[in-house]
Amino acid sequence: MRYSTFIRGMIVGMAGGLAGTFMMYLFGAVIFTLLGWPVNTSFSIIGNSAAAFFSKLGIALAGGPPLGMRLYYLIGLIMGGIFGIAVACLEPLHHTSRLKKVGLGILYVEVLSVPLLAAGSLALGMKAADAALWFSISFVMHMVYGLVLGIVTVFGLGDR
Repeated sequence: MRYSTFIRGMIVGMAGGLAGTFMMYLFGAVIFTLLGWPVNTSFSIIGNSAAAFFSKLGIALAGGPPLGMRLYYLIGLIMGGIFGIAVACLEPLHHTSRLKKVGLGILYVEVLSVPLLAAGSLALGMKAADAALWFSISFVMHMVYGLVLGIVTVFGLGDR
């Protein structure tokens, strides 16, 4: 593996992660508006979950939307970068169709989001019905993220 392939994969993946995160936010904002919830619901849940988690470690953080927004985009960039590196550097993915690579982007995001959603639900002490609703909405939002991540990464890297 060449160093330039690794770096190109990371940069394209991070661009896809940023684009996917932004589209996921817009999609979620529409859903939350239709439900009559605040547009920044995702940021609030993520920020409050992180603050609750770190408080159990004895680290005091102010939760809410400011922390949630930072973590939201940071996680999106990191997940995108890892996916881009995988698509650029793993030989079996070079011989896979574009459609399968995009599908792999969706699967990748959905699988990695489950532990994060579970940890957040547990940290906030969500009731089962609230957690189920949050998982359902998040499933659709993460599908949008994975789709955009996959498309940007596949077309950004070309036929590698």
